[in-house]
This record gives sequence, C-alpha cells and structure tokens, in this order.
Amino acid sequence: MERRAIIELNINGEAREFRGSADRPLLWVLRDSFGLKGVKYGCGSGECGSCIVLVQGEPRHACMLTAGEAAGKAIVTVEGLAKEPRRPLIQAWVAEQVPQCGYCQPAQLLTAAWLLERYPQPSDAQIDRALSYVLCRCGTYPRVRRAIHRAAGWSADEPLQATHPLGALPATAERGVVLNPWLSIDRGGTVTLRVDRSEMGQGAITGLAMLVAEELEIAPDHLRIEFAPAAPEYVNALIGEQLTGGSTSIRAAWEVLRRASAQARDRLIDAAAGRLHVPHGECRAEQGEVVHVPSGKRIGYAAVAIEASKLPESSVALKGPRDFRVIGRSVPRLEVPDLALGRAVFAIDIDRPGLLHAVLARSPSFGGRVANFDASAARRVPDVVDVLEVDGAVAVIAQSVPAALAARNLLTIEWDRSHASSIDSAAIRQRLVAALAGRGIVAAERGDAEGALKNAARIVEAQYYTPYLAHATMEPMNCIAEVSDDGCDIWTGTQVQQSAQDTCMEITGLARERVRVHTTYSGGGFGRRLQTDCIAEAVRLAQILRRPVRVLWTRSDDLRHDFYRPASATLLRSGLNAKGEIEAWLQYIAGPMLALEQVDIPYAIASLREVHIEEDPGIPTGAWRSVGASQNAFAIECFVDELAAACGKDALAFRLAMLEESPRHRGVLELAAKRADWGALLPSGKGRGIAVYYSFGTWVAQVAEVSSEGGSWRVDRIVCATDCGTIVNPDAVAAQMEGGIVFGLSAALHGAITVRDGAVEQEGFDDYPILRMSDTPKIEVHLVPSRRRPSGAGEPGVPPVAPAVANALFAATGKRVRELPLMSRRAGKARHVGTMTGAAFESDSHSTGPSIPGSGRLRASNGTPDACLIQVKVPRCVQNIELEEIHRAEKCHGVGARLPDRLSAYWLCSSPTRRMTLDHFAISSLRNAPNVSGVLGMRSEPGTANTDRTSAAVNKRPTSRDTLLMISGGVPVGATRPVQPSTTTSG
Repeated sequence: MERRAIIELNINGEAREFRGSADRPLLWVLRDSFGLKGVKYGCGSGECGSCIVLVQGEPRHACMLTAGEAAGKAIVTVEGLAKEPRRPLIQAWVAEQVPQCGYCQPAQLLTAAWLLERYPQPSDAQIDRALSYVLCRCGTYPRVRRAIHRAAGWSADEPLQATHPLGALPATAERGVVLNPWLSIDRGGTVTLRVDRSEMGQGAITGLAMLVAEELEIAPDHLRIEFAPAAPEYVNALIGEQLTGGSTSIRAAWEVLRRASAQARDRLIDAAAGRLHVPHGECRAEQGEVVHVPSGKRIGYAAVAIEASKLPESSVALKGPRDFRVIGRSVPRLEVPDLALGRAVFAIDIDRPGLLHAVLARSPSFGGRVANFDASAARRVPDVVDVLEVDGAVAVIAQSVPAALAARNLLTIEWDRSHASSIDSAAIRQRLVAALAGRGIVAAERGDAEGALKNAARIVEAQYYTPYLAHATMEPMNCIAEVSDDGCDIWTGTQVQQSAQDTCMEITGLARERVRVHTTYSGGGFGRRLQTDCIAEAVRLAQILRRPVRVLWTRSDDLRHDFYRPASATLLRSGLNAKGEIEAWLQYIAGPMLALEQVDIPYAIASLREVHIEEDPGIPTGAWRSVGASQNAFAIECFVDELAAACGKDALAFRLAMLEESPRHRGVLELAAKRADWGALLPSGKGRGIAVYYSFGTWVAQVAEVSSEGGSWRVDRIVCATDCGTIVNPDAVAAQMEGGIVFGLSAALHGAITVRDGAVEQEGFDDYPILRMSDTPKIEVHLVPSRRRPSGAGEPGVPPVAPAVANALFAATGKRVRELPLMSRRAGKARHVGTMTGAAFESDSHSTGPSIPGSGRLRASNGTPDACLIQVKVPRCVQNIELEEIHRAEKCHGVGARLPDRLSAYWLCSSPTRRMTLDHFAISSLRNAPNVSGVLGMRSEPGTANTDRTSAAVNKRPTSRDTLLMISGGVPVGATRPVQPSTTTSG
C-alpha cells in the first residue's frame, strides 16, 4: 500500500506542501504537483541524469528519491537557479551557446553549479568526473567544459548575455495581420515567425529567423517565434512533405523564406510610401521601420501592416552576399536561454485538463501480440483508471505516471508468438555476410572492374560489418492526444507534421481540417521522430477514453521498440598496379534498403563497380543521423587506408593524389590535415587517422588522434574541417559538427543493438552506453568560407568519425578493426567501476577503452570468477556507476566487509535461478554503515528466511537485473531497472 501523507518540502527557498504518497518519486512530485518542468524524465532509473536536482546542496537523482525522503530538505531545481540570471554560470552557459536540444541542460547546469560551489577553479578532470553523470545525446560536452571554465574566471567586464524568454510554443489561431504563411505583425509591432521545421537542437529556429531578419530588415531577437501547424504551405520542397530531416532546414528555406521575407518588406515599403505620398524608391526598410530617406520620416511596420497585407506580391531581388548583415555572423541562438533554464516546452511538459497517463506493455519479440493477460493486480494500484488491449499491446492508463508504471509491472501477459520473429544477432550477421555472394543491383559502374582486377599486380580484399543502432533520444517518445466532437488535437515533438496528421485521420476518420498538430520542442530527434507509432497509440487511447491521454515510453520501451539504423555487411576488393595506384574497385553492400544509401566514392578510379544487395532480416529500421553514410563511410574510408598502407604510402597523400577532380574533398582534407599537424611525429603508442566523406550536400574531413598503452586505448583529439557552402550561423554549424562527432563516436566506440530470440536485449544506458563527458576527446572544428548555396550541417559530421578513429587505431597499434563498435562489449562486461577518494577518481572510472589501467576492473573476492565483491569510494556527487556483467555471475557472495565512512559498496549475490540472498549480518552491515541511504533490489532464495525484502525507499520491488545496491553520502549511486511484466508464450 502507498503511504499517503502531507509532506512539507522546501523548494527553491519556498515552503511547499505535497499531499499524496510518500513513496512517489520526487521527480513526478516536482513536475506534476508544482509544475517545475525543468526536472526531466529520461530513464527513471538513475542512468541518464536528466532529473538531477540539488538536495541539501548535493546533486541527487529526483527519479530515485522519494517525496518522503526529501521532506524538510532544501531542494533546488533549475527554476531556482534561474532566479539569478546574472550569475556567472548562467551567463557563461549562454555565452558559450552550450545547449543543443536542451533536454539535459537543466541537469548539466545544476551539476555545474554544485561543482563550482565545491571547486571554484575546477580542473578539466574534475569537470569531467562531475559532469559524466549527466548524459547528453547531442554532444554538448566540449561547450560544457568551456562554460564552466569561463564561469570560474568570470569578470565584471564580461558583456551581459540576454536571458529573456523566447517562449516558442505551438501556433495559435490569433495571428494579427498576416503577411504570408510565415510572417504576421500584431498591433504592438511584434513580428511573429512561424517556424515550419522542428527544433531538435540543430538550431532551426535561429537559422530560419536569421534568413527572415536579413531580408525583412529586423533584428533576429526582435522576432516572436511559434511552431507552424500542419499545413500544405509548409511542405519541405526538397522532400515533398512537411518534414524535418535530411539536414534540409536551411537548404529548403534558403530561397523560399528569404523571398517571402523580401516580398513582405517590399509590400510594407509600398504601403508606407503610399501613406507618405512619396515614391517607393525613396524609401527603405530599417530595423522594423520604413524610412523616407530624403525627409527622414519613419513609419513602423505595424502602422502599415493592414495596407501591406492587401497589396499583391511582386518579384523582388534578394540580397547578395556582399549585402548580408545577419547571414554569416555567429548570432546567439534565440532559444538557448529557454533551453538552458528549463523554460523550453517539450511535449512531455504539456498539461491538459483531465489528462491521463498511459504506458504500454509491448511484445518483447518483433511481431508478437497479446494472447491473454491478467490485469487484476494492476487494477488494484491506486490511481489506475483502466487496462486495455490496444494494437497487440496492453495499455495501463492512470492518473499519474508512477501509478501507470507500477501497475504495468504487475501485469501477467501471455504473448502469441506464432508470427513473431525468432532471429538473433548471430543469424543476422551470417545472413548479411552470405548475401554478399548473391546477386544485386549495380548502382555505379565505370570501366571493366573485373578485367582490371585480373591484371592487377596486387589484390587487396576486406570485409566490414556494422550493427543495428538505436536513436536513444534523451526525451523518450511521448505524445498527448485529445479526441472530441470538435476534432483531434495532438501535442508532440514530431519531425513529420503531415504524416502525424495523416495518422490521426486514418485512426479517427476525421477530415484534415479537423486534425490539429501542435509541435513542441523535441528532446533530440536523429530520425526517430519521423515515425508516428507513439502518436498512433495516443490517438487510439484518446478515442476510446474520450479524454486527453499522454502515452509515455520508458527508456526500455525506447531501446527495445525503435526503428533502428540497419546492420550491413560490405565486401571490398581492389587491384593495385606496380606504382601503388588503384586500378580496380569492387564494392558489394548487403543490408536493408537504408544501408544502401549515401555511398560516396570520390576517388579517380578508372574501373569501378558498386553492387547493392538488399537483404532485410526483418528488424524494423528507420532513418538515423546520417543513415547509410554512417556505415558506408566506415567501409570505404577504412579500405582506402588499407590500400595506402599496402602501398607503403601516406594516407593523406594517397587520397589527395586521387582527388584532383574533387576540389571540395581536397579542400577539407588539406584543411583538417593542416590544423591537425598531419605528418608531425607522435610519441610511441599514438597514432593519427584521417577520413573524408560527402553527405547531405556537405564535405567533411576529420583527423583523429588515438593513444594506446598496455592493451587499452582512447581517443584524444578530433580535428574537423567542413565545407557546407554559405554558412548562415557559423557557431551553430560548429556546434552541429561537435555534436555529430560525439554522436558518431558513441556509435563507433560502443553502439550495438543485439537481438536474441527476436527481441532486443538492450534496455538502458547501462547496456547501450553513449559517450560521457570523461570519454569525450578534444574537438576542433574549422569551416571553409564559401558563397555557394548552403548545404546540410546536422548529419554530415557523423560519417567520418568511425573511419578516422579506426585508421588512427591502426596507426597507433598496427591492428585493423573492420567491425563496429570498435570497443567490443562482451555481454555484461563490468565497466565504469573505479576508486574515488575525496573528489577525485584514483582511476579512470568512465574511460572509453577496455582494460584501461586502474579502471577498477572487477576482481573476484575469492580469486574465482563466480564470487564478487566490489568496493568503491565515492564523493557524494557520484550519481551512476554501470554494472554490466556482474549480475550474470552464477554465484556471487560478498558479506561482512569493512564499511568506513564515505565507502560505497556493491554486493551482488546471484544464482542460476537469478535469485539473490544475503544473510542478516550483511544486511545489517549495509544499513548501519555511516551515510548509507539504502539497499536496493534484494530477494530471498526460495526456502530461505526472508530476512529483509528491502530497506530501500526508492524501489520496493525486486528488479529484473538482480543487482543489490548500497550507497554512501546519501546519493543514489547506480540504478536498478523496474521488473518487466511476467510473460509466457504460445504458438
């Protein structure tokens, strides 16, 4: 039973009263009861850090701390921090333009505030250790470091950064005077821009505002922003529907939006000239006003907006590059203050009157459906409204998220697997590799590759493999739907407004004009929000219940039911002549259709044959940041490196010799190499690698530096050069390159979705790790000046990362790696376990490399691999230490160890039946140790005395991970994932 109480809380210096369950996670109390939406849900198990708040001045996971435990303690959320916008940390955060999607930023900011309070002049190592417990999928880590250092040295002479709210919200019906589908002016003179692309961290809001500001002669920060509704006038001309993807936001708007703004300006000048009775040619637009040059008379846009709106549009010349005043400048992103300070409204932050919350239990295996289910226990959970079967899944609907999640864990479901997949990763790999010998479609051919190969002086052959990957956006999938007699409304962070509208129409049968799509900020997209599966679930439930319903996916849902980047296998065969030149190139690519796209072979090779073999194992696939380019760049650029090595030639010189007719490839290669000091000697154990790739209209070259020692290695530095045509906002482009590199490095080092018996095995960031702050190398970005049309920036930074690092690894170690991820993760290998003293790690606790010296690799307490005792000294800032293999040990007992102050210990006791046992002495030792806050996830062995089910106030139920966790300093270290519904199968 839930403990219901009146709980006194101190939140941001104010006394607040919560009436409800003392066991409710503080996260949902802050969000739902007090409207503090800056506290984010990212996983619910303490793995991602998005929910961090300060409790008694210390960082705590709000998802792992109950309301009862927080009673009487001082709680600070980002809203409390934002009360002092002039504090150096906030000013530095804005000055460095840290946020991208912004979802993790409140937690980053709060953790940084704690760090600076404890260490006013923190080192890079201290920053990395503290901030590594807040994950950022967008890759803002380099800017976080810079912002913290800048705040530490903040001077009163620093220019004051604007932090006023932008307040970008879904479009409203009230628009003032409408000049065109994008622009309107209200009576007060405010110009509103309807942004017709989704904002996912790529800077679309500011980039599009800059295009408008340039032609409309208004400062970008004087524009009011709202997200456009679903409507035909907002179709992306490069794609053919209203969609944000393919790195097209600026490319598609470059002429369309500039022309619409120029025409609006021309009509405003016409209207003002008519009002003044002067010739049009004597007037010009300037800072939101029309100026009659000879007389100096000025008329604001608002004064003539009505007349201007009635005038016909005429052809008008657009500004040339020499006349640009806004385009080409590093303009601070308009949305950054809102993103940093928790004011940006994501779909998960929307409230509606009478809102219900739903979570679904879906078949673990692809294609499975519900056969039978027992919801009797789930229905007894307080606040549960209903349990329904919807589209082959079971939906639990409740008045709160915690109630829905608790009830879902009590479901007993029998799955019908008669049509479900039973494939596993090994079989997928075998299938794709075997397909390389099959017939395919010749996608590109010149010369006689087979004939040239026969006459070659030397033949080099290599095979490459890339795995399935998940998107893992920090904001899990969620959508609110409301279906009434008036129509259907949805609130969501989607990339496909038109497809979302189509989905709603199909389910409800309503006409298009009665379906309204309200777009919000998105906590990352990367292609995942091109799908409408979550939207469909919400609409179906809202239609049944006739009440607004939010469907929320957990992190496990998100990873196990994604539309994945496909796996692929590539076979490359090349013939070299006696001079070490490529005479023949044969390439065979096998995989689902998306893996066969974005193939770029720019080199001058006389005889070439590229064959695509579509082979789809049946795993759902979808667009993923840079899609096929991320896979094909790895194979192509690694193979070019292998050919250079086979000829004994420098990797850069080898490429440049074949790029005489590809000047933009050459340009970025030469720039990256120059900035990276290519050719300079490196110490033993270090190596450089290079790669270049063209995707989404943009050329990117990267040089990676790797260091290797004692069988382990890490990435130290990446230098990037980019040619994306005219650069609208240079700093935003640099941020996208930085983010793309971090995103690509996560995939290159760690990323792999594995399948067993038709089901994805990964459930959280412990077994699908992404790059952390401490893993992130130094990153430098250099932009090539250009007056050509702008091209993409959001995705092209990803493809060169993996091959550049793989080539650097070869240079450092002499070993070729032809499969991703580069750092093999054997199932459940214990990582991220180290020793900390005071505030500094004695080991590299979040190292990217396997077997990093001093990393605290697991050692059995009795010298055997089936008995484990791990002890970790931690400061109270530590939020998460991942355990990946220990829970798999057949037997593991650790009891009776010393527990001095500030010592946090993990005990894991596991048997083949996946049950846990500890004797009473061990339990008492854990509970009574100084500063211990609790013991999580304990279960008794069958037939033994149940000495203590649990002493944790965080999670009263046993966990599916079967891990036991104890903590020091009152800070949850690590997490246990909630148990999944028990299942049986039929068919």
